Amino acid sequence: MVERSPRAGRRRIGVLHRSPPGSLEQSILEVLWDDDGSLTPGQVHERLDTGRPLGYTTVMTVLVRLWRKGLVERETTGRAYSYRPTASREDEGAERMEAILAAAADRPAALGHLIERLDDAERAQLRRLLGLRRRT
Repeated sequence: MVERSPRAGRRRIGVLHRSPPGSLEQSILEVLWDDDGSLTPGQVHERLDTGRPLGYTTVMTVLVRLWRKGLVERETTGRAYSYRPTASREDEGAERMEAILAAAADRPAALGHLIERLDDAERAQLRRLLGLRRRT
């Protein structure tokens, strides 16, 4: 049975109800996304490359924090939990961009600055996506 955090699903568009992942949380999410399945804390610990020694219990603690934030869900696998992300890497990136735009004093200006930094191929892709959105 999949166990969701009591806070899961409390996101509202335009408002960030949880803090964004820190660097260790982000590294653990990257391991989970790269696997494309569920991993136990031990499996995450084995695959995690932070460039510094890291204890198994630290990985377990961070996974529980990610679960409480609603970024991962867990299910019992034998005597341990296995964890998997609740959103794709791309969804999480989009949510972060939305939070940054929401925090900007001048949202249109911030969006304009972002668009200026896109290369030609990214701008063309953005035009295609906006065109598709208008038709639906």
